[in-house]
This record gives sequence, C-alpha cells and structure tokens, in this order.
Amino acid sequence: MLDDKDRIFTNLYGMRDRSLKGAMARGCWDGTAGIIARGRDAIVSEMKASGLRGRGGAGFPTGLKWSFMPKESDGRPSYLVVNADESEPGTCKDREIMRHDPHTLIEGCLIASFAMNAHACYIYIRGEYVREREALQAAIDECYDAGLLGKNAAKSGWDFDLYLHHGAGAYICGEETALLESLEGKKGMPRLKPPFPANTGLYGCPTTVNNVESIAVAPTILRRGADWFASFGRANNAGTKVFAISGHVNRPCVVEEAMSIPFDELIDRHCGGIRGGWDNLKAVIPGGSSVPLLPGEMMRDGAIMDFDWLREQRSGLGTAAVIVMDNSVDVIKAIWRLSAFYKHESCGQCTPCREGTGWMMRVMERLVTGDAALEEIDMLQEVTKQVEGHTICALGDAAAWPIQGLIRHYRGEIEDRIKAKQRGRVSAVAAE
Repeated sequence: MLDDKDRIFTNLYGMRDRSLKGAMARGCWDGTAGIIARGRDAIVSEMKASGLRGRGGAGFPTGLKWSFMPKESDGRPSYLVVNADESEPGTCKDREIMRHDPHTLIEGCLIASFAMNAHACYIYIRGEYVREREALQAAIDECYDAGLLGKNAAKSGWDFDLYLHHGAGAYICGEETALLESLEGKKGMPRLKPPFPANTGLYGCPTTVNNVESIAVAPTILRRGADWFASFGRANNAGTKVFAISGHVNRPCVVEEAMSIPFDELIDRHCGGIRGGWDNLKAVIPGGSSVPLLPGEMMRDGAIMDFDWLREQRSGLGTAAVIVMDNSVDVIKAIWRLSAFYKHESCGQCTPCREGTGWMMRVMERLVTGDAALEEIDMLQEVTKQVEGHTICALGDAAAWPIQGLIRHYRGEIEDRIKAKQRGRVSAVAAE
C-alpha cells in the first residue's frame, strides 16, 4: 500500500486548497529554480533512471522520449505539448489532476520544457472539460502573477510561456499527431510517421507530446530522486500510478497507488470490494476501453496491475481506467457499445478503419441479438486482424482489441446465444 507521505497528488479529491498558496504549502514550486539549475542533461538522466513510463496508455519511457529532442537548435523553436484530451471511455484520472492539483502539472510543464529546450508549452484540453479548463486557467494566471511563468520563470533564468487550448470534443485528437493537426487549426487527422514529432511536430518544429500525469509527476521525481520513484512497483514498471476504477464496485474512485499492486488489493482497499462479492465478478477491462477485457477468474487469482503482467495476459494497463463488470452485464452488448463508439470516432482517413469499424459494429449488433451465423464469429475475428496494425494511428487497434478479447474469452457465450436464437426460430416454424 502507498503511504500518504509518498503520494505525489496530495489533493486528488479536492479536499484541500487548490490555489497557488495551498499548492505551495503542500510542496509544489519548492526549489524549482534549483532543479532547472542542474541542467538539461541531468534532468533527462534522472527521468530515465526513475523508470517512469508514459501514463497516457502506450507506456513508452518518458526520459527516453525527452532525450529524442535535438540538443542544439537549428533555428527552429522547440515545443512541449501536453495531451489533456482525456477521451478514452472509463478514463478520468487527468481530470482530477487538472481540477484539484493543477500546480503539479504547471510546474512539470516548466521543468520538462526547459529539459527539452522549449520556451513554450501548449496544453490541449478535452472539449468537454469546461470546469477543468477554468480551474487550470486560473492556476496559470496565478503563476504569471507570481512570476513563476513568463520572463525569468520562477527566477530560473528561463523564459517560458504556457498556453491552454480547448479542443472540440473529438476522440481522435487524443492521438498525438492528430492533436498537433488540431492545434494548428486543421482537421484532427493523424499524420503519417516518420517524420516523428521530435523532428517535425507542431508548426514543423521539434515537439514532444506527453500525457498530463507523465508531466505532473516529474517535479516530485526530481525533488525526491529517481531511486525513490523506482522503489515502487516491479522492475520496468516503476513508480506510482493514478487508477480510475468504475463499474460494479461498491465505491468507484480515482486513487493514486503503487504500480504492480495486486488487483484484489486495489479493489478491496479503495473500492470496498466487488458489488455482490468476488464470486459475482464477470469481467474486467483493466486499462480503458481500448484494451481487451479479461475474465473475472483471471483477475481474481494473483492479477497484478502493471504494464508487463497485463501484456502477458494479452491485455494492457493502458490509462489504468479499470472498468469492472459483474454477472448482471451482457458482456456481448458491452463490447458492441464500444464498437459503436470507435465507429463513431474514426476520422475516416484510413480505409481499413473507416470501413472496418462500421463492419465490426454491424456484426456485433447481430451477435447481441443472436441473429448471426456461427461462421460469422470467425469472420469477425478475421476482420479485426485486417484492421489491427493496418492504419496510420492506433484507433484501428483500439477498435479491434475489445472484440478480440470478447471472442477469446467468451466465445462459448456468443455461440450459445446464436444457437438459442436458431432453436427459437426452428420451434416457431414448427408451431406454424
């Protein structure tokens, strides 16, 4: 269990003062100029040593990502872009950081931007997050008034400006290159890579795109040291993590815990257990809607909430948005609902995704009612393989994986429904 003294986000529930004065009393903006005085290489090295992996879903090492930025400018400015377009169904962790602990993010933006030789940072916030944007903008204004942003930010000798950009509510803009397109005023459509953003990103300049949580934990890591952060979790799964647990638990919540926490401990300690008891657990989506679900029995016995264990089970930690489903759930219908979401949110740029998401949703619709043929299960599986890995961005994978997880673990349930419907049709004909 994570002790309170080790929590990075000390106001996640909004029970304390979120203003600059309150944040400083809790340790924010403490010795920021001293951290920057260590120099770029030292900051990046410390972030690498901490073992922090991106908290936006992909889990790419954050320090390594920072190191890709050019050391010397070729005349173009560098940018940091913070991805606050938290649109993954089930995910609501960044929202709490921006709403209740915004100064962790703002200080992180300054330090990370300095480490990447960027004098400007853009936070791209989800269109539906109106109150969060207001809270974050108020915190940014406070920092400008206090001299923590702008010229000679926090008396560090570094000039730094921070801009908040409100999106228009498109899921696809959570993909980093679509986000950059949207920031530039164009349609939010992913770019082909290469070139990668570290070489040609925002306005054609070197850019790093990081998740809110990845940036917000950086100041505390640099204050307390890489070894402290790396002491939590298993090897290659270091640090603390904000989990957002929803669904059929007694107390849904957002909580910061140590990585590699056992699933049953996470649920029992913070959520008061599964609704109706552990025997009532049917399935869990462990990392937001785009990762394959896992059956209840797999999650009951020794499940570990980190990148590597979940990948070994052919799922993923993703954004750590844990969606719990009990036996009252029609699991086929639940996955159909996700298929409808991805079909709606596809930008339509890639043919496999544009056509495949609609095709998969329509087959899923028939599976829900049992009006499909048994052969269509394998056909659907084949279509997911044609979509997965054949698109510019990962939305195709995100649409395919939930269906693959359903077929992998609940094929018997799908077949039973189809057979029951067929028997019903046969008996109806006989009655005539």
